Amino acid sequence: MVAWAITTQPLLKQLLTDPRVSKDPRQHWPAWINGEISPEWPLFTWVAVQNMFTAYGGNHKRLRTLVSKAFTARRTAALRPRIEQLTADLLDGLAARPHGTPVDLREDYAYPIPIQVICELFGVTDEDTREGLRTCIDSIFHTSADPDEVTATYTRIYEVLGGLVAAKRATPGDDMTSILISAREEDGSRLSEQELVDTLLLIISAGHETTVNLLDNAIHALLTHPDQLALVRDGRADWDDVIEETLRFQSPVANLPLRYATEDIELDGLTLRKGDAIVAAYAAAGRDPLLHGPGADRFDLTRVTKEHLAFGHGVHYCLGAPLAKLEAAVALPALFERFPRLRLAADPGELRPVESFISNGHRTLPVLLEG
Repeated sequence: MVAWAITTQPLLKQLLTDPRVSKDPRQHWPAWINGEISPEWPLFTWVAVQNMFTAYGGNHKRLRTLVSKAFTARRTAALRPRIEQLTADLLDGLAARPHGTPVDLREDYAYPIPIQVICELFGVTDEDTREGLRTCIDSIFHTSADPDEVTATYTRIYEVLGGLVAAKRATPGDDMTSILISAREEDGSRLSEQELVDTLLLIISAGHETTVNLLDNAIHALLTHPDQLALVRDGRADWDDVIEETLRFQSPVANLPLRYATEDIELDGLTLRKGDAIVAAYAAAGRDPLLHGPGADRFDLTRVTKEHLAFGHGVHYCLGAPLAKLEAAVALPALFERFPRLRLAADPGELRPVESFISNGHRTLPVLLEG
């Protein structure tokens, strides 16, 4: 399948706000409309879901409005004490590990905080459900998965989410899953059953994967750039600088499929034809030398312009961006304060990326807590 990859930041911002660019394959992607996309395709779930991620125009506004109440400034700020408690508990657990034993900070720190927060927000309390969600979401981001894995994951994720919806229908709680179910059942025209389940899939997956990568990449960047870490410790840079520069330097989502031209679009001498597919290359845009100069590939906390598109742009800007930044603003300083001699337990060149052209992080992040 062929798609345009848009890699320069000004051009990508232009397309992300262009009304002639849609995210709805059912209306605007001939390959989908003509039945050319099979369930075995590794990106099938990314296109097949029916939620605000693949919605266009008024339909997108309807779906986003229903979900936005989960991420109001007030609700997000109210989560800080819980995030601080989760962080403290995890740090206590890490401190209790045997001295000199390598710790995988992606698995044991970067992952637990955001998945716990988003699961509590949506009332996912059952451990089997959480583990099922994790396995499926990891597979959905595994863009080199074989056809058998793709189809098995697609079936399994709806079993898990269907079970969650059934449990919440039977016993509603003070959580966003129950609120979405209530919205559907009070006025079925507002949210179809498919949209309900697919919205849960979107929010729970996107609600933690980006933050896992943000924490992973920030820790890695600081440990491999000790001069930049020294700036933070000396007060010449702050943790907001770390977060924004990490988002620019290593976007948690490298590439996001798909968008579609609803008519021919002229761009700098090129023509995107009606129906052409488009990939938003967020990681490349963050290192656009036309915006960030010849040092665009350098991790630099003193950079004046840290502009990035890590959370998107325009009407599809990530609702959970403030929550992701809050989690990082709590977790990062707490980690480096608790373990001031933290260092990598492997050569940086030995670390491997996750097997995904969407998710941008490391498979593992082994460290030694004390130098």
